[in-house]
Amino acid sequence: MKALMISNDRQLHAEIGAQGSARMPPVLLAATRAGLRDAVERIMSDAPELVIFDASEVEPGEADMVERLARLYPQARFILLAREPQQDLLIRAMRAGMREVLQLPLVHRAFHEAIDRIEVETGITRMRDGKALAFISCKGGSGATFLSTNFGYALAALADKKVLLIDLHGQFGDATLYVSDQKPCMTLSDICAQIGRMDGAFLESSLVHVSPGFGVLAAADDPGQTVAMKPEHMDTILRVARQHYDYIVLDVGRQIDALSLRALDCADAIYPVLQLALPDIRDGRRLLDIFRSLGYPTERTRLIVNRYEKGGKLRLADLEQALGADVLHTIPNDYLCATDSVNQGVPVLQLSRSSPVARSLAELVALVTERRVLENKGLFNRLFGRSEAEQ
Repeated sequence: MKALMISNDRQLHAEIGAQGSARMPPVLLAATRAGLRDAVERIMSDAPELVIFDASEVEPGEADMVERLARLYPQARFILLAREPQQDLLIRAMRAGMREVLQLPLVHRAFHEAIDRIEVETGITRMRDGKALAFISCKGGSGATFLSTNFGYALAALADKKVLLIDLHGQFGDATLYVSDQKPCMTLSDICAQIGRMDGAFLESSLVHVSPGFGVLAAADDPGQTVAMKPEHMDTILRVARQHYDYIVLDVGRQIDALSLRALDCADAIYPVLQLALPDIRDGRRLLDIFRSLGYPTERTRLIVNRYEKGGKLRLADLEQALGADVLHTIPNDYLCATDSVNQGVPVLQLSRSSPVARSLAELVALVTERRVLENKGLFNRLFGRSEAEQ
């Protein structure tokens, strides 16, 4: 969003510029003016989409220029900044259609919330009502992190959704390594330590951006920092995330603590991941017993069987009967492809689009989003890289 900044306060210019450039998409200060009269007399040839107006030093006789400024840029949205209430000026601003008024010194959270509202009004972004999907291992090594990270990428790539993955592993979380070689600039514990700053822009700026529609919030890199992470922090993070993302994928890990339990409480669906083996079934039974004791509805918990091979002695029907839960989906055993993906830190859809695992992930996206992905030519082509002429 292109903005005009009206103020003779250089420090405020720098502050607004830094906050605006940190957003996704950024708010760019295309031009600056020293004051209201300067802004009215020097009109921008390329009209701004946003005008940020510091009214702190407006002279009493200049109040009528506020309406003139609004007429100069009729398509722009305005944010008025003021240190002291100026009744006449505020009335004129409201008559001119200015709705956002912020107090100085600038509160960053209030500034970003105002920008959020403007972006929604102008159609740059939209407020979402995201769903939270939790992946949890029934047994160590079941592949829940591989599936959650690659599913998040597939959800963004194939269903054109905006997706956030939160790594909730209390110790040694490494979800980012499965899909990226970037080093996280912020982690979940850093977010919790600054929870008062939480808004859409702060959350977005804290992620490892794997693709334009898919970002990962890394787990705490120091196990000692997890002490300061509280369940109420997860409430705040998920509340903001639901407003800005279509799907929030939670990589819960295996250990259930206060933070991950709150995340599970808030999840719209829980996907226990296991393999078709007796140790997994035994641990899966224990996990589902915990969920039942917590009062989670049975229909909210759907099993995913990883590294599945047909023809084994254990059948899916045996698993469902033993656990008293339905199998939502099976992921085929494609060890070499999955290992290459993990070792390179590249999503399997990007590395090997025609592999059995890639096809299975596409089917899982279709199940979760209730879209028939493989019957949609555009999505099919995106997955398997085929042009219309080749079909």
